[in-house]
Amino acid sequence: MEYLCNRCGKTYPIDAILYRCDCGQPLELRNSGVSFPINKISQRDNTLWRYREAIPIDCDTSVVSFGEGMTPLVALNQSPYNHYLKLDFVFPTGSYKDRGASVLLSKIRELGVGKIVEDSSGNAGAAIAAYSARAGIDCTIHCPASTSIGKLSQIALYGAKLKLIEGNRLATTKAALQAARTTFYASHNWNPFFLEGTKTVAFEIVEQLGWKAPNQVICPVGFGSIYLGLYIGFRELYDQKIISRLPSLLGVQSAACHPIYKAYVENKDQIERFPQTQETLAEGITSELPIRIQRILKAISETNGAFTIVDDEEIIDGIKVLAAEGILVEPTSAVVVAAFKKFVESGIISERDLTVSILTGTGLKAIDKLMYLR
Repeated sequence: MEYLCNRCGKTYPIDAILYRCDCGQPLELRNSGVSFPINKISQRDNTLWRYREAIPIDCDTSVVSFGEGMTPLVALNQSPYNHYLKLDFVFPTGSYKDRGASVLLSKIRELGVGKIVEDSSGNAGAAIAAYSARAGIDCTIHCPASTSIGKLSQIALYGAKLKLIEGNRLATTKAALQAARTTFYASHNWNPFFLEGTKTVAFEIVEQLGWKAPNQVICPVGFGSIYLGLYIGFRELYDQKIISRLPSLLGVQSAACHPIYKAYVENKDQIERFPQTQETLAEGITSELPIRIQRILKAISETNGAFTIVDDEEIIDGIKVLAAEGILVEPTSAVVVAAFKKFVESGIISERDLTVSILTGTGLKAIDKLMYLR
């Protein structure tokens, strides 16, 4: 196993303390040791670590875990379609980011790192802070000052040093990169071990469907940690001949900030910066320019994927649809409801398809925003 830069081809040993290639590009993991012993997996605890042979942490004693994983997969009652919801907010910190945090902090502990810095719009910061506390690692989190108070409270209560940054999400990243000159940058966007955690959602979906792949998976997309995690996970299952096809990966972005959607509809081979033009309820997906541009484009192409956008009015409608089924999610998660309708209208999803939508964060994180919705 080693780090690989797909831009310049340079490789690095897996114990190197770095977060990007010397050429400035993000690194990927090249790992040939993945396997899925289904009989053994079925006998293990219902956590993401049941897929131990596919998670690249060398020593079990390095694992940082709260027993997270195997979140519910439930049918959407109000839909005439075969539409399932993956309740990936049922985690210790209330979002799917715990998947990535568990694996990333396990690797950080394995490397012997004792102090880290991270930047986040909220959920990843809460997850990194919680798992750092579990691992006994000193942690500083940079967040936009406009982040929901519930998320900021989480981060602070977990014992992390919280730095609030005025301005947009990009300003927060710049502040964290400044701190990363002297401190290990535990970035959920730059470090590929975070994706080694988020990919486990694909494993769970396939196992919950009887080791079969759905036709499509819909998820919110900002920097792309869930979208790329799904791609990596389904790709590994396909390569190991556990599934016979890759599901179409369908991404959703906010109308206020949608660089990937713009590249998709314009059929471009590059994703360009898209300045955020206005505030949006979907604070978790306001990325002006994703980091792993080429891999996102590759995932869209290889899975016959697609993208759409939703506005705040559609997000509010989505919150209400899910709440009527007893499911309370933060606004960023609710984008999948309107997106599903749009993918149906465009013919991407048909009545005979089995579609899974990922609900990424609990509504309790954004109760300061939701309490005014009626």
